[in-house]
Amino acid sequence: MKQVIIMRSDLNMSRGKIAAQACHASLGSFKKSESSKLKKWEKEGEKKVVLKVGSLEDLYEIYEIAKKSDAAIYLVKDAGHTEIPSSTVTCLGIGPDDDEKIDKITGDLKLLK
Repeated sequence: MKQVIIMRSDLNMSRGKIAAQACHASLGSFKKSESSKLKKWEKEGEKKVVLKVGSLEDLYEIYEIAKKSDAAIYLVKDAGHTEIPSSTVTCLGIGPDDDEKIDKITGDLKLLK
């Protein structure tokens, strides 16, 4: 079981902003998850992985694939209070769900470093 956050790398956000956006994605998809999956994920240590895409188009491509699965997903749109304009789509949260299911959606993406 794991949860994946997919972050746009083209926005040049600060580390703090990236962390905040990742938290929004994590909590958003967490709240949409089935309780049985949450319990299993929590029991297994709540694994989270942060990956990257290079553009909004790339993020939406993953979003459309993820929508077709039954995994919980949450698309983050920023409020615009700090570094980026209001309604900028920053990242996507997927899961928690089975590793195999999430890997089918995100397996080709690279880690955010």
